[in-house]
Amino acid sequence: MTDNSLRSVTVERTATGRFTAVNARGGTIEFGTEDAAFTPVELLLAAIGGCTMADVDVATTRHAEPDRFTVTVTGHKVSDDQGNRMTDLEVTFSVAFPVGEGGDRARAILPRAVKSSHDRLCTVSRTIEAGTPVRATVEDA
Repeated sequence: MTDNSLRSVTVERTATGRFTAVNARGGTIEFGTEDAAFTPVELLLAAIGGCTMADVDVATTRHAEPDRFTVTVTGHKVSDDQGNRMTDLEVTFSVAFPVGEGGDRARAILPRAVKSSHDRLCTVSRTIEAGTPVRATVEDA
């Protein structure tokens, strides 16, 4: 693996049940488990939606600026003999393009762009579907 393939965020506890993630560029996002704007699970869903939306946006907006472009990501949080996890993840696109030649081209490639994102491009959903192992360690204090 190369140094330019490495991605990282640092998460800091800011209060009981409250956390702030910081990326290498200085971007931050607050989340938590208690009365937070987003929970970690919702951030996972947002990451899936945002990743695939970005792929499809690049492919379709070359032809026309959408009138509406939303993605809804749903899933069920379950706890069973395999532990806590999400099941039945589903990504639903709701996209409308203007009337005209550019809009027609964007509409025509939309299904292919969604499939390409799902099958090859979206790092987040591809990682989930591949079942990449996660290793947890504790640093010496």
